[in-house]
Amino acid sequence: MKMIHTTAAQSINLKGQIMTFDRPIIMGILNVTPDSFFDGGQNNTIEQILIQTRKLLEEGADIIDIGAYSSRPGAALISSQEELDRALPAIAALVSTFPDAILSIDTFRADVAEACIHAGVHLINDVSGGTIDPLMFETVAKLQVPYILMHMRGIPENMQQLTAYQDIVTDVATYFGQKIAALRKLGVKDIILDPGYGFAKTIEQNYELLHRVDELHYFGLPLLGGISRKSMIYKKLGITPQEALNGTTVLHTLLLSKGVQLLRVHDVKEAKQIVDLLFS
Repeated sequence: MKMIHTTAAQSINLKGQIMTFDRPIIMGILNVTPDSFFDGGQNNTIEQILIQTRKLLEEGADIIDIGAYSSRPGAALISSQEELDRALPAIAALVSTFPDAILSIDTFRADVAEACIHAGVHLINDVSGGTIDPLMFETVAKLQVPYILMHMRGIPENMQQLTAYQDIVTDVATYFGQKIAALRKLGVKDIILDPGYGFAKTIEQNYELLHRVDELHYFGLPLLGGISRKSMIYKKLGITPQEALNGTTVLHTLLLSKGVQLLRVHDVKEAKQIVDLLFS
């Protein structure tokens, strides 16, 4: 008997393949950046990228989320071309080596997103929710691909200065309502919501949003939880990101207990074990 059930949510269409959420989906993080907060610099060659992707898939990742731009607090801005120079060779290698893998591109730039979709990626993961690049929403509509809509204020360089809210959950819900309406008006059909833990939020706000995340099921859309090894864990515990796996596992369990349908993780094996324990 299942110990926990996912909350019903709209399925998404991945180039003709329907993904449902009867069981939680695990998104494995593949950063091809030199400066991501946990694994920056670990996947700098195609060989390293393929080795890491094979590991993620074998451990149970349902989606591989490719990041070629670090969105950690205070991250330096890089050009679209530099982002593409990192992303496109990796995508080409992944499409060739793992033709059945579902790939996501983690970017807030419309031109990068479009190039990566044409290169073989299936969905767009935009940390800015269309606020940084005004062309993102119409690009998603034109491409007709699933879109992960995240809550954030500002840009990675200044987002932690923009944490004044009336009520964190209500304000995030209002943001989502406005963005969903804009996307629907353009004809975007497949939307996943990400509350944006760690983005323009204090540690206390992150935990309030974590404990009340089930309120966001109101929209009937899949919810993604991205808390893996983040500062809301390691700063609260006074440890490093490298020591934050146990805390991550605890919070992943809490997210799943509140009906969150997707987990974006660095550690696929451990996340898959949680799913197997609670949903088998």
